[in-house]
Amino acid sequence: MKSTTAKRVFFLTIGLLLFGWTLAGTLDPPGPVAPTMVTLQQIYDKVNGAVVGVANTGQTECWDASDHGYPISCAGTGQDGAFQKGVSVSPRFTDNLNGTVLDNLTGLVWLKNANCFGAQTWTNALSNANTLANLACGLSDGSVARDWRLPNVKELQSLIDFGQFFPALPPGSPFSGVLSGGYWSSTTDASIPANAWIVNLGAGDVANDPKSGGVQVPLVWPVRGGP
Repeated sequence: MKSTTAKRVFFLTIGLLLFGWTLAGTLDPPGPVAPTMVTLQQIYDKVNGAVVGVANTGQTECWDASDHGYPISCAGTGQDGAFQKGVSVSPRFTDNLNGTVLDNLTGLVWLKNANCFGAQTWTNALSNANTLANLACGLSDGSVARDWRLPNVKELQSLIDFGQFFPALPPGSPFSGVLSGGYWSSTTDASIPANAWIVNLGAGDVANDPKSGGVQVPLVWPVRGGP
């Protein structure tokens, strides 16, 4: 009896030791802890699967179909303002206080100064964005050349709030120098390869312009990060 009990204790001890070694794993120090700072709204959206959906437009009002477009009650109209479908986060933007602004909806990091380079041809716009680095355009983020790029057309469109105009950005956006004109994207118009898509920050519409520059040469708004 004593022998059986001793054997059980022995094997139990060995098992516990092996289990402990498994848990201990490598003796190498652990890597840095991933950032966990998120807003309550982001947690809510994540739990509900909303973060993989389409962003809402920001439009909360409705208008009739007359030539004047008079405001009306949204109830029963079927308009965007009645449903207000899509993903949102609050706050939408975080000023990083280093010349950059984080979009909490998309995870993209934008240059805070939306008019550092002025109007440029498309080729110059690509170069301006790709060579942007720390100490230029008010940056103190430690970025280096090639960290930044010209956004594609969908990334630019993601900034637009269709309930706003001049500029068509979400209320309280912390950007500076935003002009109500066209901003270059890095996306070529496949139907007219001599043109690239632009997004107009006045009304939020999308158009295309000759890469060499149209009547009103578009502006440059660099971005970094993203999937």
